[in-house]
Amino acid sequence: MTTTLEQLNAAETSAFIAALHGIYEHSPWIPERAALQRPFRNLTAFKLALHKVVTDASRAEQLGLIRAHPELAGRAAIAGELTAESTGEQAKAGLNLCSPEEFARLQQLNADYNAKFGFPFILAVKGPTGAGLTRQQIIATFARRLRNQPEDELREALRQIGRIAEMRINDLLGYRPVMGATVMQWAEEIGALSEDEGALTCTYLTETHQRTAEQIAQWMREAGMHVHIDAVGNVVGRYLSTDPQARTLLTGSHYDTVRNGGKYDGREGILLPIAVVKHLQERGETLPFHFEVIGFSEEEGVRFKSTFLGSNAVTGHFDMKLLDLQDKDGISMREVITQAGHDVAAIPQIARDPADILGYVEVHIEQGPVLLNRDLPVGIVTSIAGSSRYLVELKGVASHAGTTPMDMRKDAAAAAAEIILYVEQRCSQDQHAALVGTVGQLQVPRGSTNVIPGGCQLSLDIRAAVDEVRMAAVKDVLGKIEEICGRRSIDFKLEETLSAPAAPCAPWLMDQLRAATERAGVTPFELASGAGHDAMAIAKLTDVCMLFTRCGNGGISHNPLETMTADDAEVSGQILLDFLRSFEVKR
Repeated sequence: MTTTLEQLNAAETSAFIAALHGIYEHSPWIPERAALQRPFRNLTAFKLALHKVVTDASRAEQLGLIRAHPELAGRAAIAGELTAESTGEQAKAGLNLCSPEEFARLQQLNADYNAKFGFPFILAVKGPTGAGLTRQQIIATFARRLRNQPEDELREALRQIGRIAEMRINDLLGYRPVMGATVMQWAEEIGALSEDEGALTCTYLTETHQRTAEQIAQWMREAGMHVHIDAVGNVVGRYLSTDPQARTLLTGSHYDTVRNGGKYDGREGILLPIAVVKHLQERGETLPFHFEVIGFSEEEGVRFKSTFLGSNAVTGHFDMKLLDLQDKDGISMREVITQAGHDVAAIPQIARDPADILGYVEVHIEQGPVLLNRDLPVGIVTSIAGSSRYLVELKGVASHAGTTPMDMRKDAAAAAAEIILYVEQRCSQDQHAALVGTVGQLQVPRGSTNVIPGGCQLSLDIRAAVDEVRMAAVKDVLGKIEEICGRRSIDFKLEETLSAPAAPCAPWLMDQLRAATERAGVTPFELASGAGHDAMAIAKLTDVCMLFTRCGNGGISHNPLETMTADDAEVSGQILLDFLRSFEVKR
């Protein structure tokens, strides 16, 4: 018989604790403390309350909880001493079927991990979808996390315990995150389409890109949407209102990827709204406005080194001169679009009339660790950071490393090192505006071990959610470069390669996201986006807002390790669904 949240809310404390005895390994103190917070508004609030008990616990209690968990394929499993929950989870991952080599590898990893951290390795072996990780994935994760620092790994162990508990609660209550599971499955399906074997690469209007577009279009049609692929390759699905004169609310994101990218960057913001529309259509529910989901064809700029092709076309800012750009094989963008069966002359017609648009909401994986470290499934974006990028060329004098006194050197690399440290120091000063500074490229051309570097090249990327903060940092960094080079007798040259303003999210839309987040049982949390998104381009057309979904594996993105969970995707889907149902037009 399935337990319900209503029953748990109404149960005696002892019965509440007993019902949850298998959720956290041998740790009844967790449901005991959570019982004091009843009644829980909904399932998400219930899960978050339980996990907050864990995060608020003392270090000794947290370590006790971690140590109450068994090793993977460890002594307790061999002796048949696991709890029923752990037995089922390890069996689902096939850990009871390890080959002798896999078993020996796991035993060695267990020993090494315990020796380094003093507690057992914890992993939610059912994985992000609940379907289960393979033994190979488990071993690879084990080996990767063994390189973590102790404090980071303790936090990760607690997060994994939270994920295990979340899935056990789902089983207890007979709950399945349907929309989230659908998104995860669809992401797997189009993630299997790639230009590179063994890696996800989907660049503008390649065969892989076009197959991905057709699959997205098919899912849109199945969800009850009117669908077309426009002249730049945007996949557009329109869920019609019963009022033909209604205006349109936009959503979407991009389906192209970086090379060897992740499965959810951009794509979540297409697949999740389709799943939401599918949910509405299955219930015969319409909206008082047209709802349009756009799979933007290009945002990353990989093939033609020009970003936001899809969203710029929608806003009417597509630069037709870009059609003459060539890829690495010498094929022009014009040729590529024509070969894909599109008419370049129709690109200007893609532009939307601002008077017809109500606004734009984009759901996106965070691509960072902020929500992860705050144990929150979602966050509301305040602004998309503006960016200033430069290439810096330093020129000193190459001379003999052994015969040139230290006070007579014109060392370009030493000047670069001083610049890098200043960038780090200066960009640590305005964290409220999400100011960050990065030197991602550093080269010493023709460098040699016994020659003082006569030249050095470096990149500079400064971002902030507030343009005034960004430009103040840029001014200080450029001034410091001049001062350092003057003091060291180094010539320098600066080339600005990008200057993009910040895109603030509209308060009236953020308010509606905030209300929907609260109703979902999540405390609203606001954060800036350091990465660029299609919402930046769409902000030229209409007011925008963004909802971030928590990113796992330390927040890594643009990487095969990029991950989220079906449950977090479900929370985002429920918030978007509520946002649509409760949407109020700007007065």
